[in-house]
Parts: sequence; C-alpha cells; structure tokens
Amino acid sequence: MNRPNESFQGRPVVLRGGTVLPMDDARTVLTDTDVLVVDDRVAAVGPRLPVPDGTAEIDASGGLVMPGMIDTHRHMWQTAMRGYGADWTLAQYFVWYYLEHGTRFRPVDVHAGNTLAAVEALEAGVTTVVDWSHGLQTPEHADAAADALLSVPGRHVLAYGNIQRAPAEWATSPELRAFVERHRGNDMLGLQIAFDVTGDPEFPERPAFEAARDLGLAVTTHAGVWGATGDDGVRLMHEHGFMGPETVYVHGASLSADSYQRIAATGGSVSVSTESEQSAGQGYPPTWAMRAHGIPVSLSVDSSVWQSGDLFSAMRATLGADRAREHQEAHGRSDTVTHSALRADQVVEWATRGGAAALGRDDLGRVAPGAKADLVLIRNDDSPVSFPLLNPYGHIALQAQRADVHTVLVDGRVVKHEHRLVGVDLAAVRRGVESTVEHLRASVGEEAWSEGMNPDIPESKVLDNPYTYTDYRDSGTRGR
Repeated sequence: MNRPNESFQGRPVVLRGGTVLPMDDARTVLTDTDVLVVDDRVAAVGPRLPVPDGTAEIDASGGLVMPGMIDTHRHMWQTAMRGYGADWTLAQYFVWYYLEHGTRFRPVDVHAGNTLAAVEALEAGVTTVVDWSHGLQTPEHADAAADALLSVPGRHVLAYGNIQRAPAEWATSPELRAFVERHRGNDMLGLQIAFDVTGDPEFPERPAFEAARDLGLAVTTHAGVWGATGDDGVRLMHEHGFMGPETVYVHGASLSADSYQRIAATGGSVSVSTESEQSAGQGYPPTWAMRAHGIPVSLSVDSSVWQSGDLFSAMRATLGADRAREHQEAHGRSDTVTHSALRADQVVEWATRGGAAALGRDDLGRVAPGAKADLVLIRNDDSPVSFPLLNPYGHIALQAQRADVHTVLVDGRVVKHEHRLVGVDLAAVRRGVESTVEHLRASVGEEAWSEGMNPDIPESKVLDNPYTYTDYRDSGTRGR
C-alpha cells in the first residue's frame, strides 16, 4: 500500500523557519528555526541551516515543529468498530468484546482494524503506537496484526495478548516464541507482552512473566481498573520480583498509595487514557496521583470503539481532568486554587518524551541532532485557530487538532504532507474495514448488532472481572 513520493524519496529534508519544540528539560522554544533530516535522523537544528544539495524544503514558518507523538496503549484491532461503543460502560465493553463481537474477529478483521488504526495515527501526528493487541486468538491472528502494522509507514510496538486464554497458556507457547523470533530486531516493530494480573494469591500469571523475561520482552498490564485489576495484582508482581522500569501499567486509576509507591520504587510508568477512564469507569484519571508519587506518565487512546484516536484530545482531556480534581479538592477544604499545578507543557511532554521513556527509547520524543527523525509540523494556514501563536505548548495542548497536522515524518520519511497522507491507499483501507463490519453484522445478527450499540446487559452476563481463567474474588475487584 506504500508508494514512494517522488518529491521526497531518498532526499534529505529540511523544515524551514518554524517554531521548534525540542522537548528538552528546559522546555526550550526555538523561533525561526530549521530542522534538517538526513536519512533516519535529525542532522541539525538551528537558524538558516546550510543543507546538502538536493534537499527537499518544507516551509514551516508560522507553524510548530515537535516530536512525533507516542501512544503507549491502543487496542488497534478494535478500530474496525469505530464509535460503535460510544455509550458503553466498561462492563459493557467487557461483555461485547470479551464474550460477543470480539470473539468473531478473523485474522483478516484484525488486519483491517490494525491497518485503519495505524493510518489514523499517522494522520493525527502519532508516529509511534503500542498496539495492545489482546485479540490474538490464534497465531494467524498475530501474523495478521503484525503484517498490517508493517504495511503502514509508522513506528509500532506490538504488545502480544489473548483475552480468550489464560496468560500462562499462550505466553509459554512455542507459537509465541516463534512469532517473537520472526519479528525481533525490527526497529519499526517492537515487541511487548500484554496481559493482566487478577490478584489471585496463587499468582497464575507467574509463568507468563517468566516467559516474558526469558524472551527479553517488557510486560504491559492493565492495573488499577475498577472491578478487574487492583492492589493485590500489583503486590503479587512486586513480591515475586516482576516489577521494573520497563513495566507499563495501563490506567492505574483505582490503586492505593501502597501500589503507587511500589510502582514508583521500581521505576515503572503509567499509561493514562483519560478519555476512557473518565467515561468508562476504570477510575478517576490518575495523573494527580502520578504527580504526587513521582511516577512517569505517558498518554494513550485505549480504543476507538468509543474514544477519539488522537493525542490532542488526550492532552486536552488530561489537563481538564487533573485541574478539575485539583479544584474540587480545594473546594472541599473551602479553599481556592490560584495556580494550576499541571501545566500545558507537561502534558505535551507526556504525549512525546513520556511515551519514549516508557518504551525505553531515548532516541524518540525529542527534536535534537542524533534523534530519530519522527517529526510533526503543526500548521494550518486555512484555519483562524492557527494565529496568533503566542504560547506554543498551550496551543498544542488546548487549541490544535488533527486537522492542523501539516506534515509528518517517521524514521526520516515524509508520510503526510500538506494535510494529506503520502503513499496510503485509503480506499483500500476502507474496503477492508467495510468487509469486516459486514462480516460482524452478519455473524452476530442484525438485532444483536443494534442492541450492542445501546445494550442492556442481562444480569447473567454481568462480569466485573472478565479474566475468567480464575475464580479468585476479593473486596477490591470481583467481590464488590
């Protein structure tokens, strides 16, 4: 699906005269600055840079140049049902994906959803996505997921998972090991292991952690999801030595101070999906707790089955949720907040460097010589919202949107320019997704399909914890 663009193919690229956000510790803002890209790296950053002969020039004046955004948790396969679950709660999501519609995805449907999600991410300036791929029911599903990601010129991490089987079964299988060996070492397709920890004192997930360690892969896990995963799971991980700086805890929204202290002490990070948490019920978006405990944060979309697929929305929602809690807490003390603790530049960092740190990639999330050339130009001359450009970080976090993404580079390659994707056959992507939707509607039946968009769940189907390979219950999860 990728066709070379003759104007950029094989040439250095320079973005001229933009306002550049290097995303360094000082939150530097560089005005009227060029960024030169040679091969897959940023070669130089500075005013009026000399460039090699044949360099393609992109006018960035009046625009913002920033690192590509990084999403550390997106169920990409579910994008094939974009917006279907707009009115779902988390319990309804569990039922319709874990027990109903999600079980009917064929490998070709996973491929369709992943392809659409990958293209959507690029279009919105998200240059790296962690595909939290828990719909890999068979090795064929896994191959389809990987093939889709590799067909799109973005950077991805495939977090291998299977919600239909216990982690100890699929994570220790020879099929998983063979998959990892086939794809290991590809800079454009990293690998993780994705599963959750129920808190069962028998710790049935231990073999999965051991397999991940043996394979040299980080674990990403939904932790702090109300009714599903809580403090007991974090404690077991810690007691058995399976918490480390490479571990990414998704949501982290309903944990106690004890769990936050364990995450902080072991150097882990939390992927916050604010839009999902504030709507579906995992818990209140926890950035306030992350800040209090000094835990690194990255941002994520979760699932386009109900939420938006861009990190502009995530940044905006995160600022709003954090500040709302700060005001509410103050009002409860008969106090007034006069200075916001969470600033716009912080959420922009979470959407860029925060994601890079969570993935252990210090060559991403920055605009600096030697860094990977994953870059985004925010510029929209046809929009009245593009000026005046006074506060660059505030503009990105609270004013900009996906339509303002003018140019995107990934690994030095121009993949979007002048607001249009480069070398992407969007009509073919559409045909693939339409075929999947047609299959799912026929498979579940029209009545069930309609009910799923506004469902009443029968009492017998309510599962507060969908991980049914264990009967464990406690007061913090299934017993409530």
